[in-house]
Amino acid sequence: MTHHDFKALHSAMRTQVDAQFLPNVSTALLRGREVVDTFCYGFADKEAGIPLNEEHIFRMFSSTKLVTSCAVLMLFEEGRIKWDDPIEAYIPELGARQVLRPGATHIDDVEPAKSLITIRHLMTHTSGLSYGLFDPGTVMFNAYNAAVVTHPGKSLSEMMSVLATLPLSFHPGTQWEYSVATDVLGRLVEVVSGQSFSKFLSTRIFEPLDMIDTDFWVPETKLKRLCALYVGVDLLDPTKPGLLRADDKPFPGAYKSKLPRESGGGGLVSTIGDTVRFIQSLLPGGPTLLKADTIDLMYRNQLAADLCVRFPNMPPFRHRAFGMGSSVTIGTNPLEPKEVVGEVGWGGLAGTIWWINPRIGIAGILMTQRYFGFGNPYSFIFKEQAYKSLGFN
Repeated sequence: MTHHDFKALHSAMRTQVDAQFLPNVSTALLRGREVVDTFCYGFADKEAGIPLNEEHIFRMFSSTKLVTSCAVLMLFEEGRIKWDDPIEAYIPELGARQVLRPGATHIDDVEPAKSLITIRHLMTHTSGLSYGLFDPGTVMFNAYNAAVVTHPGKSLSEMMSVLATLPLSFHPGTQWEYSVATDVLGRLVEVVSGQSFSKFLSTRIFEPLDMIDTDFWVPETKLKRLCALYVGVDLLDPTKPGLLRADDKPFPGAYKSKLPRESGGGGLVSTIGDTVRFIQSLLPGGPTLLKADTIDLMYRNQLAADLCVRFPNMPPFRHRAFGMGSSVTIGTNPLEPKEVVGEVGWGGLAGTIWWINPRIGIAGILMTQRYFGFGNPYSFIFKEQAYKSLGFN
């Protein structure tokens, strides 16, 4: 094994905590399946002065999507679903869709969908569903929030009934929009498997991989290990130092009791150790969760040539496409290492990050708890220093 120097990486991450951009940071780097570096620094609870350690539990938010996508890939691998199956064959409520007309000023200004939503559309965020999170003030944002689509007291089945009352943002397959599609996939897993979503994940993924601290809630015996959540003092300026306590996100009491909603899009909590084991299960060199050809579907772009990852009020990410459940980097950009092409990855709203570069055989995980943190400067600093420390510039 080539010797690597991780001092610069550790120093950069320590600076992010000391400068009050992050409350804490726990990282792991892998070459192949081997963990070649770990780093843990900061406070799990700043106010209480509790130092972070590798046993602390993090809110994963959208890093949950990787787990859900793998559950669906397992069903595909077993021949129980096909990518171009219409979702209404499994969830009838999502049939006969209406689409919001371009320029509509009211949620009832709709037209019939030109095609059905397929499982492929849901896996690649091209279904026409929305989130009601990133585009405040729009007709769809207002409608999703008025309907309380992501209410924690609604089961996945009940959530589908709510979604059935809302139109799509666009005709399926014609655009890319980050959405609650992965929650729909969670419900798909329930319907096809005949189990609750949490039961399927537990028996098929968490137990086999010894992910003992990953779940949709934190029992009382583990609550002292749940990290506090923070938010930057200025959401619009992530370069401004300072952190405020935000334990009530996404709602007061979140994760501290078992609730009906088991969100495939953002509901899990986990530890750095559990997450490392999960990432290792997707890498060659040992037992894997899925067959190599199935994993390749996640690693390979599935979007049409004219589509890419994009968010409201931001330039399109032309260098980033999407596979079956995760983003795929198809080009270089000034903020990332040149070797980043071929990387797959995503992150969560509370600051967690994961990426795998199968082309060069490396992977990285960063855990922290800064709300609306994913995509902040620290994520690019981590990746830059991680690639350098592993021998790539």
